[in-house]
Amino acid sequence: MSGFFASVDKLKPVYDHVYQFVMFLCKLLLVADILITCMSVAGRYVSFIPDPAWSEEVVLTCMSYMAVLSAALAIRRGAHIRMTALDKYMPEKLVKSLDIFSDLCVMILAVIMIVVGWQYAVQIGSRGTYVSMPSVSRFWMYFPVPLAGIAMVIFELEALYNHVKNLALGEEA
Repeated sequence: MSGFFASVDKLKPVYDHVYQFVMFLCKLLLVADILITCMSVAGRYVSFIPDPAWSEEVVLTCMSYMAVLSAALAIRRGAHIRMTALDKYMPEKLVKSLDIFSDLCVMILAVIMIVVGWQYAVQIGSRGTYVSMPSVSRFWMYFPVPLAGIAMVIFELEALYNHVKNLALGEEA
């Protein structure tokens, strides 16, 4: 059994690269948010700096991407808020089993985000455009949900694997 886990453990660098890519994307979005917001605010008070009409919609779209992608990143780090006050009073195997159940529930949510989010992006998003940018489809406003769902599935697969491995081998989480 440990041979199986040893071979699957070789995939950890793939998860590391996906995590680094999503983190890099979040950092780029944050920088874009800050720069566009600074330009917009400065443009209101300094006459030679432009205050583009599209700035508010782009900033809000970037924020929605960052919010859902950073939530996906938190899955990998185990940084989501969770109830652990009773863990010390329950048997260790029960706690690990509940962790696995929690992972499965989050996985189901991620799949729903992919399916329904994609439907919304394609059906509703493709029918409209941004008010200040009529050439840009609203698809991009809805796309963060399925994108984050994909990232959540990837990171949740790793978390689920780690919990199953810890339960099977009797290791500490």
